[in-house]
Formats: sequence, C-alpha cells, structure tokens
Amino acid sequence: MKKIIFTVVGILSLLTVSAQQLTADEIIKKAEDKIRGNSSYAEFTIQIIRPKWTREMQAKVWSLGTKYSLILITAPAKEKGTVFLKRDKEIWNWVPSISRTIKLPPSMMSQSWMGSDFTNDDLVKESSMEKDYTHKLVGDSVVDGRDCYKIELTPKPDAAVVWGKIITFIDKKDFLQLRTEFYDEDGYLVNIMTGKDIKMLGGKLLPSKMEMIPVDKPGNKTVLIYQKLEFDIQISEDFFSVNNMKRVK
Repeated sequence: MKKIIFTVVGILSLLTVSAQQLTADEIIKKAEDKIRGNSSYAEFTIQIIRPKWTREMQAKVWSLGTKYSLILITAPAKEKGTVFLKRDKEIWNWVPSISRTIKLPPSMMSQSWMGSDFTNDDLVKESSMEKDYTHKLVGDSVVDGRDCYKIELTPKPDAAVVWGKIITFIDKKDFLQLRTEFYDEDGYLVNIMTGKDIKMLGGKLLPSKMEMIPVDKPGNKTVLIYQKLEFDIQISEDFFSVNNMKRVK
C-alpha cells in the first residue's frame, strides 16, 4: 500500500513539474488554439452599455484558421446585413444601407467596432497574440478563484498591432483567458477584458461572456455573449470572398 501511495505522489509531482515547465509561448498557443479550432461558427449578442442608454446587436461569425473570418450583423434592422470580412491581411466592410464595399486600412484597426468598446482588431482578429507578440511569463495570479499564468506580450518590431503591451491571465488547468489588460504605446492601461460564465461551448469549456471595459470611461462597457459555438465545421476559403459578403445570411 505504501508503495502505491508513493507511486501516485510521484506521478502527481511529475505532472506538477511538467505544468510548471510550460513556456510562455506554449501557454499562449494552447489558449489561442482552444478558442479558435481549425474552423468555427458562432452566434452571439453584443450589448453596448453606457451610463444613460444600452444598445444591443446580434451577429453570426464564421472563421477558417487564422486567415479568414466573416461577421454578419443580423439585428437590429438598422444594421442588419452589415458584414466584416477578413482575408489574410485584408479587411473589408459591406454596408448595405449605402450598397458599398469598403476596404479598411490598417489605421482603422484601433477604431471602435460598431460603436462598441471592442476595436475592429478585437473582432476581426487581424493581429494574433501568438504570432505578432513576444511572450514573457511574469508570474502567477488568481482570477475568480482559478490559478492563472500571468503573461506579458510585447509587439514584434514588424508587427502591425493596435496595442503597445498586453498582459493576459490564463487559467493553468483549462487554458482559459480570464482577464486581459490592454496598454497603449506610452504604457497606460486603456481597456480590461474579462471572461465570465464558463460553460461547455462546442464541446470545449470556455467563457461564454466577454466584457470589455474602458478604464477611463466610468459606466461604459461592452458585453459579448455567445449563444452558440461550433468548432471544426465544413467550410472552404471560397466562402470568405468579397462577393459573398452581399449574399451571406
């Protein structure tokens, strides 16, 4: 019996050491892979909350790897049919009210997405936390009772990114991104994003609610709530075409 107990303790010790030996790069990759999949489809609600009013939108989003994504606004009626398309490094916007397709320049990535506290880059994911930043494990922390890795991300010299620095807190057990702090080029904290209401989505344990809070605007926040999430769907690159922006439903 003692030998069995010692063996179990030894295995647990090895697992603990193995977990501690993960590099910052490996942790970020595991977290990114978990929320992306090879392809995905999602339906979500966006709530834009201000001190004196609240606005709500519904949307669908399809993605293929890291190069392709398409967001379709389905409600309210005023914005219904608006589409954002990412093809590799190109970002397009179809605006049905004026029947125009607009190519967004890189300078637009830091601008507000549909009047929310998310940026265009946050939603269409032009930049990648895994590929466009260097990663440094700077400590441990606890977020909502979960032990987390605290990782600092700094932009690579040639990366076209919005933020001067990002600090993210990733759950050690399930690699969930529970808190992310976004800093400008001068080192000032601009936004805080938190992941809440953890549940099974598409067969994965993930936060079903993301809150983006601008630190210098009391009472303002934007909440993204997933109603549906599927991974590894059948979808081709042809779906992510400029012509399809006008037809997708």
